[in-house]
Amino acid sequence: MARKKHQHYTEEFRKEAIKRSEQPGATQASVAKELGISAQQIANWKRQLTRLSDKQFNTLDGVDYSKKESEEMRELRRENKRLKEEMEFLKKVSAYFAKNQE
Repeated sequence: MARKKHQHYTEEFRKEAIKRSEQPGATQASVAKELGISAQQIANWKRQLTRLSDKQFNTLDGVDYSKKESEEMRELRRENKRLKEEMEFLKKVSAYFAKNQE
């Protein structure tokens, strides 16, 4: 018996299936039947979209949620915080020296 070949669906197709299954009066089973896929597949895609996993659904409304992008954002936020703290320190030091010169 031959194995069934896995069908790969586009991110747009997956999002549309989820959107249609969330419409009033629609069920995952009815949408799945219309699209020729299993209801469980829609549930899996919905879970993946909610989690924004590293391999699927990396972008949402034009925002990149990939792991690489998130790590870079965290690093930039840390650096930004450090630079703000340095600026505050330098302001205090310059005010101190300006006060003592008078």
